[in-house]
Amino acid sequence: MSDSPIPTVDLRPWLSGDAEMRAALAVTVDRALQNAGFLLVTGHGVEPGLRARIRSAARAFFLLPAEVKQRYAARVGGRGWLGPGAEANAYAEGTETPPDLKESLTFATDEPFEDPVVNAEWYAPNVWPAEVPELRGPCEEYLGRMAALEKELLSLLGCALGMGTGFFSRHMNRPTYGFNINWYPGAEVVGEPRPGQFRIGPHTDFGTVTILDRQAGRGGLQVYTDEGGWADAPYDPDAFTVNIGDLLARWTGDRWRSGRHRVLPPPVDAPAEELMSLVYFGECTPGTLVESVPAPVGRVAYPPVDSHVYLRAKLDSIAVD
Repeated sequence: MSDSPIPTVDLRPWLSGDAEMRAALAVTVDRALQNAGFLLVTGHGVEPGLRARIRSAARAFFLLPAEVKQRYAARVGGRGWLGPGAEANAYAEGTETPPDLKESLTFATDEPFEDPVVNAEWYAPNVWPAEVPELRGPCEEYLGRMAALEKELLSLLGCALGMGTGFFSRHMNRPTYGFNINWYPGAEVVGEPRPGQFRIGPHTDFGTVTILDRQAGRGGLQVYTDEGGWADAPYDPDAFTVNIGDLLARWTGDRWRSGRHRVLPPPVDAPAEELMSLVYFGECTPGTLVESVPAPVGRVAYPPVDSHVYLRAKLDSIAVD
Protein backbone atom coordinates (compact mmCIF):
# COMPACT_ATOMS: atom_id res chain seq x y z
CA MET A 1 0.00 0.00 0.00
CA SER A 2 1.06 3.63 -0.50
CA ASP A 3 0.00 7.20 0.22
CA SER A 4 -0.90 7.81 -3.44
CA PRO A 5 -4.43 9.11 -4.16
CA ILE A 6 -4.81 5.78 -6.00
CA PRO A 7 -3.04 3.32 -3.73
CA THR A 8 -2.13 -0.28 -4.44
CA VAL A 9 -3.82 -2.66 -2.02
CA ASP A 10 -2.87 -6.30 -1.60
CA LEU A 11 -5.94 -8.50 -1.15
CA ARG A 12 -4.06 -11.28 0.59
CA PRO A 13 -4.45 -9.76 4.09
CA TRP A 14 -8.18 -9.53 3.41
CA LEU A 15 -8.42 -13.11 2.22
CA SER A 16 -6.24 -14.73 4.88
CA GLY A 17 -5.13 -12.09 7.41
CA ASP A 18 -6.23 -11.47 10.96
CA ALA A 19 -8.86 -8.96 12.10
CA GLU A 20 -6.30 -6.18 12.63
CA MET A 21 -4.86 -6.55 9.12
CA ARG A 22 -8.34 -6.60 7.57
CA ALA A 23 -9.35 -3.48 9.49
CA ALA A 24 -6.22 -1.60 8.38
CA LEU A 25 -6.91 -2.51 4.76
CA ALA A 26 -10.50 -1.30 5.08
CA VAL A 27 -9.30 2.11 6.33
CA THR A 28 -7.00 2.50 3.31
CA VAL A 29 -9.79 1.56 0.93
CA ASP A 30 -12.24 4.00 2.51
CA ARG A 31 -9.74 6.85 2.19
CA ALA A 32 -8.94 6.09 -1.45
CA LEU A 33 -12.56 5.81 -2.53
CA GLN A 34 -13.39 9.16 -0.95
CA ASN A 35 -10.67 10.80 -3.03
CA ALA A 36 -10.50 9.29 -6.52
CA GLY A 37 -12.84 6.32 -6.49
CA PHE A 38 -10.00 4.09 -7.73
CA LEU A 39 -7.70 1.38 -6.39
CA LEU A 40 -4.99 -0.85 -7.79
CA VAL A 41 -5.56 -4.37 -6.47
CA THR A 42 -2.91 -7.09 -6.27
CA GLY A 43 -3.06 -10.49 -4.59
CA HIS A 44 -6.14 -11.42 -6.62
CA GLY A 45 -4.78 -14.73 -7.86
CA VAL A 46 -5.76 -14.34 -11.53
CA GLU A 47 -2.77 -15.47 -13.57
CA PRO A 48 -1.48 -13.29 -16.42
CA GLY A 49 -1.49 -16.19 -18.87
CA LEU A 50 -5.29 -16.34 -18.81
CA ARG A 51 -5.55 -12.66 -19.65
CA ALA A 52 -2.98 -13.05 -22.44
CA ARG A 53 -4.98 -15.88 -24.04
CA ILE A 54 -8.11 -13.75 -24.07
CA ARG A 55 -6.28 -10.86 -25.69
CA SER A 56 -4.73 -13.08 -28.35
CA ALA A 57 -8.07 -14.60 -29.36
CA ALA A 58 -9.91 -11.28 -29.22
CA ARG A 59 -7.32 -9.59 -31.39
CA ALA A 60 -7.78 -12.30 -34.02
CA PHE A 61 -11.47 -11.39 -34.06
CA PHE A 62 -10.93 -7.64 -34.24
CA LEU A 63 -8.61 -8.07 -37.23
CA LEU A 64 -11.32 -9.86 -39.23
CA PRO A 65 -12.99 -7.97 -42.11
CA ALA A 66 -15.78 -5.62 -41.04
CA GLU A 67 -18.38 -7.63 -42.96
CA VAL A 68 -17.52 -10.72 -40.90
CA LYS A 69 -17.67 -8.85 -37.59
CA GLN A 70 -20.99 -7.32 -38.63
CA ARG A 71 -22.62 -10.75 -38.25
CA TYR A 72 -22.12 -10.32 -34.51
CA ALA A 73 -23.25 -6.70 -34.23
CA ALA A 74 -25.07 -5.81 -30.98
CA ARG A 75 -26.64 -2.80 -29.32
CA VAL A 76 -25.05 -1.13 -26.32
CA GLY A 77 -25.71 -3.36 -23.32
CA GLY A 78 -26.19 -6.42 -25.52
CA ARG A 79 -23.97 -9.34 -26.45
CA GLY A 80 -21.70 -9.28 -29.45
CA TRP A 81 -19.65 -6.75 -31.41
CA LEU A 82 -19.86 -3.01 -30.93
CA GLY A 83 -18.26 -1.52 -34.00
CA PRO A 84 -16.66 1.88 -34.57
CA GLY A 85 -18.96 4.75 -33.68
CA ALA A 86 -21.36 2.71 -31.53
CA GLU A 87 -20.73 4.49 -28.22
CA ALA A 88 -19.94 7.92 -26.84
CA ASN A 89 -19.43 7.36 -23.12
CA ALA A 90 -19.23 11.08 -22.37
CA TYR A 91 -22.93 11.38 -23.25
CA ALA A 92 -23.70 9.84 -19.83
CA GLU A 93 -22.34 12.93 -18.07
CA GLY A 94 -23.88 15.33 -20.57
CA THR A 95 -20.68 16.01 -22.52
CA GLU A 96 -21.04 16.09 -26.29
CA THR A 97 -18.10 14.33 -27.93
CA PRO A 98 -17.57 12.48 -31.20
CA PRO A 99 -18.05 8.68 -30.89
CA ASP A 100 -15.40 6.75 -29.00
CA LEU A 101 -12.41 5.40 -30.96
CA LYS A 102 -12.77 1.74 -30.09
CA GLU A 103 -14.38 -1.57 -30.90
CA SER A 104 -15.71 -3.98 -28.28
CA LEU A 105 -16.74 -7.56 -27.81
CA THR A 106 -19.40 -7.67 -25.11
CA PHE A 107 -20.68 -10.52 -22.96
CA ALA A 108 -22.98 -10.75 -19.95
CA THR A 109 -24.87 -13.08 -17.63
CA ASP A 110 -24.84 -16.60 -19.08
CA GLU A 111 -27.66 -18.15 -17.04
CA PRO A 112 -31.36 -17.28 -17.44
CA PHE A 113 -33.35 -15.82 -14.56
CA GLU A 114 -36.52 -17.36 -13.13
CA ASP A 115 -38.57 -14.17 -13.54
CA PRO A 116 -39.61 -13.93 -17.22
CA VAL A 117 -39.76 -10.13 -17.05
CA VAL A 118 -36.18 -9.92 -15.74
CA ASN A 119 -35.16 -12.58 -18.23
CA ALA A 120 -36.50 -10.61 -21.16
CA GLU A 121 -34.58 -7.50 -20.13
CA TRP A 122 -31.29 -8.89 -18.84
CA TYR A 123 -30.65 -12.31 -20.33
CA ALA A 124 -29.70 -13.51 -23.78
CA PRO A 125 -27.20 -16.21 -24.78
CA ASN A 126 -23.68 -14.93 -25.17
CA VAL A 127 -22.46 -14.74 -28.77
CA TRP A 128 -19.17 -16.55 -29.38
CA PRO A 129 -17.67 -15.82 -32.81
CA ALA A 130 -17.23 -19.03 -34.81
CA GLU A 131 -14.07 -17.65 -36.39
CA VAL A 132 -12.20 -17.65 -33.04
CA PRO A 133 -13.34 -20.76 -31.12
CA GLU A 134 -10.36 -20.34 -28.79
CA LEU A 135 -12.01 -17.26 -27.22
CA ARG A 136 -14.84 -18.92 -25.31
CA GLY A 137 -12.98 -21.13 -22.85
CA PRO A 138 -10.63 -18.47 -21.45
CA CYS A 139 -13.44 -15.91 -21.28
CA GLU A 140 -15.72 -18.23 -19.34
CA GLU A 141 -12.91 -19.08 -16.93
CA TYR A 142 -12.08 -15.40 -16.51
CA LEU A 143 -15.69 -14.45 -15.85
CA GLY A 144 -15.93 -17.08 -13.13
CA ARG A 145 -12.85 -15.61 -11.51
CA MET A 146 -14.24 -12.08 -11.81
CA ALA A 147 -17.54 -13.03 -10.20
CA ALA A 148 -15.70 -14.48 -7.20
CA LEU A 149 -13.39 -11.46 -7.00
CA GLU A 150 -16.34 -9.06 -7.19
CA LYS A 151 -17.94 -10.71 -4.16
CA GLU A 152 -14.72 -10.43 -2.17
CA LEU A 153 -14.30 -6.79 -3.15
CA LEU A 154 -17.87 -5.96 -2.15
CA SER A 155 -17.35 -7.70 1.19
CA LEU A 156 -14.24 -5.56 1.70
CA LEU A 157 -16.16 -2.45 0.69
CA GLY A 158 -18.94 -3.21 3.14
CA CYS A 159 -16.34 -3.41 5.89
CA ALA A 160 -14.62 -0.23 4.66
CA LEU A 161 -17.95 1.60 4.85
CA GLY A 162 -18.40 0.38 8.41
CA MET A 163 -21.59 -1.49 7.51
CA GLY A 164 -20.35 -5.09 7.70
CA THR A 165 -19.11 -7.54 5.09
CA GLY A 166 -22.59 -8.53 3.92
CA PHE A 167 -23.93 -5.02 3.35
CA PHE A 168 -23.28 -5.09 -0.41
CA SER A 169 -22.43 -8.75 -1.03
CA ARG A 170 -25.84 -10.02 0.13
CA HIS A 171 -27.25 -8.42 -2.99
CA MET A 172 -25.06 -10.63 -5.16
CA ASN A 173 -27.06 -13.87 -5.02
CA ARG A 174 -27.94 -13.69 -8.72
CA PRO A 175 -26.15 -10.71 -10.19
CA THR A 176 -25.96 -9.48 -13.72
CA TYR A 177 -22.63 -8.30 -15.04
CA GLY A 178 -21.14 -6.90 -18.18
CA PHE A 179 -17.82 -7.84 -19.72
CA ASN A 180 -16.23 -5.77 -22.47
CA ILE A 181 -13.09 -6.56 -24.37
CA ASN A 182 -12.19 -3.10 -25.63
CA TRP A 183 -9.83 -2.80 -28.60
CA TYR A 184 -8.11 0.53 -29.09
CA PRO A 185 -6.38 0.33 -32.48
CA GLY A 186 -3.92 2.84 -33.84
CA ALA A 187 -4.60 5.83 -36.03
CA GLU A 188 -4.10 3.78 -39.19
CA VAL A 189 -7.38 2.02 -38.31
CA VAL A 190 -9.44 4.78 -36.65
CA GLY A 191 -8.07 7.76 -38.57
CA GLU A 192 -6.97 11.07 -37.12
CA PRO A 193 -8.99 11.85 -33.97
CA ARG A 194 -11.50 14.67 -34.31
CA PRO A 195 -11.41 17.56 -31.81
CA GLY A 196 -12.58 16.30 -28.43
CA GLN A 197 -12.51 12.64 -29.52
CA PHE A 198 -11.15 9.94 -27.22
CA ARG A 199 -10.74 6.21 -27.20
CA ILE A 200 -13.31 6.49 -24.42
CA GLY A 201 -14.67 9.91 -23.53
CA PRO A 202 -14.77 11.26 -19.97
CA HIS A 203 -17.36 9.48 -17.87
CA THR A 204 -18.07 7.57 -14.68
CA ASP A 205 -19.11 3.93 -14.70
CA PHE A 206 -22.69 3.09 -13.91
CA GLY A 207 -22.97 0.16 -11.53
CA THR A 208 -21.23 -1.23 -8.46
CA VAL A 209 -17.56 -2.05 -9.09
CA THR A 210 -15.52 -2.20 -12.28
CA ILE A 211 -12.53 -4.56 -12.47
CA LEU A 212 -10.17 -3.53 -15.26
CA ASP A 213 -7.18 -5.38 -16.67
CA ARG A 214 -5.38 -2.87 -18.88
CA GLN A 215 -2.17 -2.29 -20.76
CA ALA A 216 0.23 0.59 -20.36
CA GLY A 217 0.23 3.17 -23.12
CA ARG A 218 0.58 6.86 -23.81
CA GLY A 219 -2.96 6.82 -25.18
CA GLY A 220 -4.16 5.10 -22.01
CA LEU A 221 -6.28 5.61 -18.91
CA GLN A 222 -6.50 8.94 -17.12
CA VAL A 223 -8.30 9.59 -13.84
CA TYR A 224 -9.77 12.87 -12.60
CA THR A 225 -9.37 14.17 -9.04
CA ASP A 226 -10.38 17.54 -7.62
CA GLU A 227 -6.84 18.14 -6.41
CA GLY A 228 -4.94 17.26 -9.55
CA GLY A 229 -7.38 17.36 -12.45
CA TRP A 230 -6.65 14.79 -15.18
CA ALA A 231 -3.60 12.59 -14.67
CA ASP A 232 -2.36 9.27 -16.01
CA ALA A 233 -3.56 6.41 -13.84
CA PRO A 234 -0.78 4.50 -12.06
CA TYR A 235 0.00 1.18 -13.69
CA ASP A 236 1.11 -2.18 -12.35
CA PRO A 237 1.02 -5.16 -14.74
CA ASP A 238 0.17 -7.47 -11.84
CA ALA A 239 -2.71 -5.32 -10.57
CA PHE A 240 -6.31 -4.87 -11.54
CA THR A 241 -7.54 -1.30 -11.67
CA VAL A 242 -10.75 -1.17 -9.62
CA ASN A 243 -13.20 1.72 -9.44
CA ILE A 244 -16.68 2.18 -8.08
CA GLY A 245 -19.59 3.24 -10.24
CA ASP A 246 -22.48 5.66 -9.92
CA LEU A 247 -24.83 3.19 -8.24
CA LEU A 248 -22.40 2.32 -5.47
CA ALA A 249 -21.52 5.98 -4.92
CA ARG A 250 -25.22 6.70 -4.58
CA TRP A 251 -25.54 3.76 -2.17
CA THR A 252 -22.85 5.29 0.06
CA GLY A 253 -24.59 8.66 0.05
CA ASP A 254 -21.66 10.07 -1.94
CA ARG A 255 -19.16 9.24 0.78
CA TRP A 256 -17.30 7.50 -2.04
CA ARG A 257 -17.00 9.05 -5.44
CA SER A 258 -17.70 7.36 -8.71
CA GLY A 259 -14.30 7.47 -10.38
CA ARG A 260 -14.30 9.80 -13.39
CA HIS A 261 -11.96 8.66 -16.13
CA ARG A 262 -11.20 8.66 -19.85
CA VAL A 263 -8.95 6.85 -22.32
CA LEU A 264 -6.79 9.11 -24.47
CA PRO A 265 -6.77 8.89 -28.28
CA PRO A 266 -3.81 7.39 -30.18
CA PRO A 267 -0.87 9.65 -29.30
CA VAL A 268 0.55 11.93 -31.97
CA ASP A 269 4.07 10.67 -31.30
CA ALA A 270 3.02 6.99 -31.39
CA PRO A 271 0.01 6.87 -33.73
CA ALA A 272 0.28 3.11 -34.28
CA GLU A 273 -0.12 2.35 -30.55
CA GLU A 274 -2.62 -0.47 -30.00
CA LEU A 275 -4.09 -1.37 -26.61
CA MET A 276 -6.68 -3.82 -25.34
CA SER A 277 -8.57 -3.76 -22.04
CA LEU A 278 -10.61 -6.44 -20.29
CA VAL A 279 -13.39 -4.69 -18.39
CA TYR A 280 -15.70 -6.47 -15.95
CA PHE A 281 -18.67 -4.39 -14.82
CA GLY A 282 -20.03 -5.80 -11.59
CA GLU A 283 -23.72 -5.47 -10.80
CA CYS A 284 -26.12 -6.77 -8.19
CA THR A 285 -29.23 -8.93 -8.35
CA PRO A 286 -32.01 -7.36 -10.47
CA GLY A 287 -34.65 -5.67 -8.35
CA THR A 288 -32.23 -4.62 -5.62
CA LEU A 289 -33.48 -1.42 -3.97
CA VAL A 290 -30.56 0.94 -3.49
CA GLU A 291 -31.00 3.35 -0.58
CA SER A 292 -28.34 5.82 0.52
CA VAL A 293 -26.76 5.05 3.87
CA PRO A 294 -27.68 7.77 6.37
CA ALA A 295 -25.39 10.33 7.97
CA PRO A 296 -22.83 10.41 9.43
CA VAL A 297 -21.55 7.76 7.00
CA GLY A 298 -23.47 9.08 4.01
CA ARG A 299 -23.38 12.72 2.94
CA VAL A 300 -26.27 12.95 0.46
CA ALA A 301 -29.65 11.23 0.82
CA TYR A 302 -30.74 10.15 -2.66
CA PRO A 303 -34.23 8.79 -3.34
CA PRO A 304 -34.28 4.97 -3.44
CA VAL A 305 -33.86 3.45 -6.92
CA ASP A 306 -34.28 0.04 -8.49
CA SER A 307 -30.73 -0.94 -9.39
CA HIS A 308 -31.51 -2.19 -12.89
CA VAL A 309 -33.98 0.49 -13.89
CA TYR A 310 -31.16 2.89 -13.08
CA LEU A 311 -28.61 0.81 -14.97
CA ARG A 312 -30.71 0.49 -18.14
CA ALA A 313 -31.22 4.26 -18.33
CA LYS A 314 -27.46 4.77 -18.07
CA LEU A 315 -26.68 2.22 -20.78
CA ASP A 316 -29.23 3.76 -23.12
CA SER A 317 -27.70 7.19 -22.61
CA ILE A 318 -24.36 6.34 -24.27
CA ALA A 319 -25.67 4.70 -27.43
CA VAL A 320 -24.97 6.66 -30.61
CA ASP A 321 -28.04 6.73 -32.85
